Amino acid sequence: MNAHNCLKFLVFCAPRFGRNCLIQFEDFANANAFRLLNKYRNLYCTFNDDIQGTASVAVAGLFAALRITDSKLSDHTILFQGAGEAALGIANLIVMAMEKNGITKEEALKKIWMVDSKGLIVKGRASLTSEKERFAHQHNEMKNLEEIVKKIRPTVLIGVAAIGGAFTEKIITDMASFNKRPIIFALSNPTSKAECSAKDCYLLTEGRGIFASGSPFDKVTLPDGRTFFPGQGNNAYVFPGVALGVVSCGMRHISEDIFLTTAEVICQQVSQKHLEEGRLYPPLASIQDVSLKIAVKIVEQAYSNNTATFYPEPEDKEAFVRSQMYSTEYESFLTDSYSWPKEAMKIQTANL
Repeated sequence: MNAHNCLKFLVFCAPRFGRNCLIQFEDFANANAFRLLNKYRNLYCTFNDDIQGTASVAVAGLFAALRITDSKLSDHTILFQGAGEAALGIANLIVMAMEKNGITKEEALKKIWMVDSKGLIVKGRASLTSEKERFAHQHNEMKNLEEIVKKIRPTVLIGVAAIGGAFTEKIITDMASFNKRPIIFALSNPTSKAECSAKDCYLLTEGRGIFASGSPFDKVTLPDGRTFFPGQGNNAYVFPGVALGVVSCGMRHISEDIFLTTAEVICQQVSQKHLEEGRLYPPLASIQDVSLKIAVKIVEQAYSNNTATFYPEPEDKEAFVRSQMYSTEYESFLTDSYSWPKEAMKIQTANL
């Protein structure tokens, strides 16, 4: 469905089919995506996958990286290459996660920097949207990403601007020079638009880099024999489980804390062995089980905070959610067919 038709669907579908009709929309221009999300999120059951789904899977990857570095999210300085809906969605969810860790929103905002097509987003710069203004800091204007990285000295570098090769050799080596374990997420896709490759990240950081991408990359083996399996931050980890949980318990509105909860559940499915191999996400083959766990957690929270509308409340919530899952298993893909008995075929009817 193209953006024009999706907009019409968003406007007309929920009023016609009821407020429990879940609408997922994406591929809108930055300003329109936020405008429509803010306009409809408290009226209908809706979410934007570009903003909220991407945020959830990216933050899940960050949570996994924190397990490797043994640090808190609030310990980090995060720099975004890109300031579109994906970047802003991730940044806003990071702020929420930092607040949950105990720091104020103002302190959290200070730890996040953004670079758009015009350079570093700073206070006083012309033509900033309200969403970008939130992350503007008092600083001199800068345009060159290599110089910005060297000046800001981030511990986390996230690319979501679809500029292939934006994370140059100098940027990656600089990240490795002032970070013991630099966290580098090249989340743009397709692969040709990735900010750097997994191989470049691991080789240029001598295996110290913690890498995730939006596109799939092959495993990387270093000269010393160590092999890493880069994790792909795919939104498919998020939206099936969120939709299943929301629909199962009849939630009317989808709040931001659902996506933070989803990120936490995804991270919990990453084993220590996965982390040692460089994986920040569970195997894609386990996505159905991950979706189930996300849905169950959403249902549990919905009943605890009185946002569920399906009653009576199920005692066994996992069994309840399982019963709502679509199954592709059939006894037979062929329809039942019955032939007439031979004797019946001999009976002649009389003309009336």
